[in-house]
Amino acid sequence: MTNASVRRLLSESSYAAGPALIVLVLLVANIIWQSSFIDSSNWASTLALASPFVLTALAQTPPVLSGQGGLDLSVGPFAGFVSVLIVAKFVPAGLGAPELLIPLVLLTGVAGGAINGILVAYVRLPPIIATLGAYLFYTGIAAEILPTPGGKVPGWLAQLAESYGPIPGTLIVFIAIAAGWLLLSRTAYVRHLLGVGGDDRAALTAGINVSLVRVIAYALAGVLAALAGLMLAGSLQSADATVGPPLTISSVAAIALGGISLAGGRGGLLGAALGGASYYLIQNLLTVVHVSAFQLDIADGAILIVALALSGGLERRRRRRGVRVAQLAPVQTSPVQTG
Repeated sequence: MTNASVRRLLSESSYAAGPALIVLVLLVANIIWQSSFIDSSNWASTLALASPFVLTALAQTPPVLSGQGGLDLSVGPFAGFVSVLIVAKFVPAGLGAPELLIPLVLLTGVAGGAINGILVAYVRLPPIIATLGAYLFYTGIAAEILPTPGGKVPGWLAQLAESYGPIPGTLIVFIAIAAGWLLLSRTAYVRHLLGVGGDDRAALTAGINVSLVRVIAYALAGVLAALAGLMLAGSLQSADATVGPPLTISSVAAIALGGISLAGGRGGLLGAALGGASYYLIQNLLTVVHVSAFQLDIADGAILIVALALSGGLERRRRRRGVRVAQLAPVQTSPVQTG
């Protein structure tokens, strides 16, 4: 990687400095209240517990970056639906081997996400309406397939939520996603995604296929949500149709905590990962200090409101700064010809 590439990467990731500081503060608070939190023996289980929050936050990112109010409300229920499919349909059908199950999960994610994208980009449904319908659909069908928690997962999937020697299996999944995003960033797609999110009319004028960019964004969301479902099944070593829907709330809060503009066009997976980690660390800290389940619901609502308010405030401040810079910029005039 050249020095110019490193500088460009650092510049593009500068928005994540604040979220990284929040993660550090929350990590220190968790260690103070629970000194065993950073024991190496707990790393695998900690990452496995955090993975649904992080992965659904990652899934929420491409639709948000695409602009047009592109929240995907279905990422939580879809993750739960995929975990139910794995336990109740794929594994009993003899499709539990990794070379079969992983492609099936990824294809399910592409299909589910692309349907949302088509509804938004081509049918022209508002993203919240389209994905709310998907939210209700996946919540209902998961409960229909598996009315009560249960089932078993293949041994390799249970192991993925633990460790391979000293390396947590969940870390391998995160590294694979990071590598995939970096490879995608070397293409024009991520640049087009941010351009569409920032100003879709200008992007269209520049010759970018705005609708296709948005369909791909929702397809990526489906893939990442499906991976969240895979890890969810591995962590639980079974499936529960009720665990998915709350992850939508956490994913939206994580996006805001990760410094990603809800208006679109600014941010990336790094911020989403940090936001998801922050959300998990807050939840863990509240559990350690013995906050009740009812109070956790109150805390969830408060976190969401505060995160969205901060995100909105920072976005307005950034836009005002941009306007001031434009106003203070010197006006270019043509030289006056004499003679």
